[in-house]
Amino acid sequence: MNPFVRKVKNLAKKNPRHIVFPEGEEERILQATEEIVREGIAKISLVGNSLKIKNNAKKLKLDIPWKEVKIHDPSNSKLLPIFAQEFFALRKHKGINLAQAKKIVQEMNYFGTMMVHMDYADGMVTGTLKSTADSIRPALQIIKTKEKFHKVSGIFFMVLEKRLLLFADTAITIDPNSHDLVDIAVDTAETAKKFGIEPRVAMLSFSTKGSASHPEIDKVREAIAMMKYERPDIVVDGEIQVDAALVPKVAKKKCPDSPIQGDANVLIFPNLEAANIAYKLVERLAKAKAIGPLLQGLKKPVNDLSRGCNYQDIINVTAFTACECE
Repeated sequence: MNPFVRKVKNLAKKNPRHIVFPEGEEERILQATEEIVREGIAKISLVGNSLKIKNNAKKLKLDIPWKEVKIHDPSNSKLLPIFAQEFFALRKHKGINLAQAKKIVQEMNYFGTMMVHMDYADGMVTGTLKSTADSIRPALQIIKTKEKFHKVSGIFFMVLEKRLLLFADTAITIDPNSHDLVDIAVDTAETAKKFGIEPRVAMLSFSTKGSASHPEIDKVREAIAMMKYERPDIVVDGEIQVDAALVPKVAKKKCPDSPIQGDANVLIFPNLEAANIAYKLVERLAKAKAIGPLLQGLKKPVNDLSRGCNYQDIINVTAFTACECE
């Protein structure tokens, strides 16, 4: 196991948080649950039909201690009327009535999100079955962002053999403007600090310090200027190409005055397309362990999974989620 991942798991074990899995009937979720509970990484609630959950666990020959794992069936849960009333209060301005609210909160991701919102769980991990959009929509409607107009973003911890990098935004904002890029960069730097990493932020582009001219580059330059003004405590540089951000020899040639000097550990991409392609390339060709996407900018931790994840990925994201809980 990578030392950084081991460190995060050990940190989670010191204060096991209550994490809800809305996709409680899913095989990978059940496999992860067995190990999470055995290792003491977190306390787990599963959302779904109790009979299906236990039958699926039996088929997989899993030894889940059901006295320690809670199961919530939204269709007959004692929490259903409480959640329906609260969701109605939150969304009645959108024209929904109480009957509609009751129906909506029975959907697995809405039920799990309500558990976090109303402090029945500390955090949520989802996404093995549904897209990122479907996974986070309830969180945006219920938990909401830390500040009005603040952007939610997704990051991956890219764990390589001899290096640890944070990539953002890899999941949410398709074409961020300069203000969005500042939110993403600041949130990612703060996430790095939460996990004991001193952030060195590179705002990436296809240009380094004016080597090219284009509106897309102007967007990054504007973001850099705003970030340096708003957060002078964060080491940041840009616009910068990825080789100059990561390779000291290249940095000396292209940007000798850069405060990063080829040693960036937080990479902020100019758009979702570039970030998504980059993390998948690094994961597949450099054999990096991609942990995430972890969602930033929400009031409480709700994290997404890749639909192609395995149960070990779920365990890792759960440990990271537990460490994000306040």
